[in-house]
Amino acid sequence: MKKKILVLGGTGLLGYHTTLELLKHDYDVVSVSLPPMPTEDLFAGLNVESHLFDINDKTDAELLELLQGIYGVMYAIGADERIVPDAPAFSFFYEANVRPTQRLARLARQSGVQRFVVYGSYFSEFAQRWPETRLADQAYPKTRLLQEEIAFAEGEGAMVVNSLRLPYIFGTIPGRLPLWKMFTDQIKGQEVFPALQGGTTMVTVKQVAQAARGAMERGEHRKTYTLGGINMKYQTFYQMMVEALGQSGKTQIPVLPLETLMPVYENLDREAKEHGKEHGIHLAKGAEMNNRALYIDPKPVMEALGYEEDDVEAAIKETLAYILENE
Repeated sequence: MKKKILVLGGTGLLGYHTTLELLKHDYDVVSVSLPPMPTEDLFAGLNVESHLFDINDKTDAELLELLQGIYGVMYAIGADERIVPDAPAFSFFYEANVRPTQRLARLARQSGVQRFVVYGSYFSEFAQRWPETRLADQAYPKTRLLQEEIAFAEGEGAMVVNSLRLPYIFGTIPGRLPLWKMFTDQIKGQEVFPALQGGTTMVTVKQVAQAARGAMERGEHRKTYTLGGINMKYQTFYQMMVEALGQSGKTQIPVLPLETLMPVYENLDREAKEHGKEHGIHLAKGAEMNNRALYIDPKPVMEALGYEEDDVEAAIKETLAYILENE
């Protein structure tokens, strides 16, 4: 008998590609997402039971009914650090990411679900790796760490719960513009777009989907898996966007010292505060982190979860081309 997997966020970028990966490996998939569908034919020809609703609007009894017969849950929903909520940011991200995860994990355990995978953030990894940065004091990483711990605790002794810590991800889904449009919009028409000296790890959405299936099939309880594909300087990434925009020779990407740019970010944080807003990672703290090499050695997690190498640079180019063709 086929195992049935519930993908929360099945019409989002990560959930959609996770769904495709699961179907390739003979799982039955139930997708739950917020309306509307990105395109009406998103799951056309696929064996997917699709539902459109907010899990927070459902009673425990309704969710327990949804979870009947489910073997594994892929928790690919929640709010990321791009959202700038009303202050205090901690309260917003707690309500968006921690409380719903705890509830779903508790109900999943009660329903006999065997496996539960949280889609988290690589900021959790660096918050723990570099305590001297005090990144863990920022609302977004603090609540992401709490989300993991509470989910682990809910599964203790009955359900294997683990977490994927996800970095920059590239790929597309029909009907949705990738989040990287916010970067291309900022660079478009600029003569100068400065970068800090750091860099980041990057993966393709295909790698995330493969890793998610690996975490569900063989991931260990309470383990966190930080995904990597390639590591790239921010200057190199911005230059790829300049080239995609046809602005080569027109837009310069200088690397500037952190102390040169820090007053700009501190001022933006002050403006947010004046308007009653707060970033989940203060922009000044984000700049401090972007001055570092947020790099990951992918090999240990590739071996643990069985995801494959992929052409990340090609995925970046395809993602940028999709933005420009569809915006």
